[in-house]
Amino acid sequence: MFIDFARVRVEAGKGGNGCISFRREKFVPKGGPDGGDGGDGGNVIAVGDENINTLINFKFKKNFKAESGNQGQSNNKTGARGENTYIRFPLGSVIYKINKKGPENNDDFSLDFFGDEIEQRTIFCEITEHNQEIIIAKGGVGGKGNLYFTTSTNQAPRHATLGKAGEQFDLEIELKLMADVGLVGFPNVGKSTLLATITGAKPKIADYQFTTLEPMLGVVRVDEFRSFVMADIPGLIAGASEGKGLGLQFLRHIQRTNVLLFLIDITSENPHKDYLTLKNELILYDDKLDKKRHLIVLSKLDLISKEEQKKKIETAMRKINKSQIEKKEVMAISSVANWSLIELKERLFKIIHE
Repeated sequence: MFIDFARVRVEAGKGGNGCISFRREKFVPKGGPDGGDGGDGGNVIAVGDENINTLINFKFKKNFKAESGNQGQSNNKTGARGENTYIRFPLGSVIYKINKKGPENNDDFSLDFFGDEIEQRTIFCEITEHNQEIIIAKGGVGGKGNLYFTTSTNQAPRHATLGKAGEQFDLEIELKLMADVGLVGFPNVGKSTLLATITGAKPKIADYQFTTLEPMLGVVRVDEFRSFVMADIPGLIAGASEGKGLGLQFLRHIQRTNVLLFLIDITSENPHKDYLTLKNELILYDDKLDKKRHLIVLSKLDLISKEEQKKKIETAMRKINKSQIEKKEVMAISSVANWSLIELKERLFKIIHE
């Protein structure tokens, strides 16, 4: 099961209390204070893990709490520090902190109403590297024992301080897949077939729309020493940026890819219009996507005769490039017949490393 959104609560450990104690030793009539400090509370720490590719773990566990620090002890012994709690996240996770405030503080935040409170959703960090560690919630500081308060004028203090509470937050987590190439296209244009043919992935393939209901990743082997990661995003339709179809749910994953591959059905009545529709939906969702390098690939070449192939390709290339400020590269392939797939892999690898 692929899950790319979760909401959890994290709570760092409380600091241990300081100790009030006095030395009681034989032959030492005026022992003096010896109460130790409390130990600091444990932190809640996010850790990047390249071996995880979904947030499914957060479906079953939604509360994470670090250990509290131990209380200080006599003989100037500091209490043990609380153990940290480590939460492993897939690479590409974006973590938001949720703050609840009254309706009068409704500035430039994403707002959701819960009774009389408004939730403010602010980005906290992003997990992009394996074993990357970020402290999400800091543990409370341990209290001071009475030995700490000893002075020349107060040689027998009888007070200590309490440990401070650790930070507590509600978090929202969004997963944006990290891939070198993102497949973009209408439903049923052959994205899953292409992914299955040139990678070891096994996406569901069927002759109906929205066969792919969740993003799929696969490793494309160009040769023994060269490879890259390709992501199959569920099919987009006109209006996807407004929530139609499955678009709004998965468009976020395209933001993380380095190169976009527009897969267009060559048997379509108007491949040029299909390309412009897809491109427009991406721009409406995030205008930065228009600046990403992309390659246009005409699929299902095996479904038309050789006489039609050349004419269809030339017409599509001419119309696409006529509508663009810069000329776009257009390729034609057949995943089923394995036509031009080696050239496609070489071209994508070159674009990624340019």
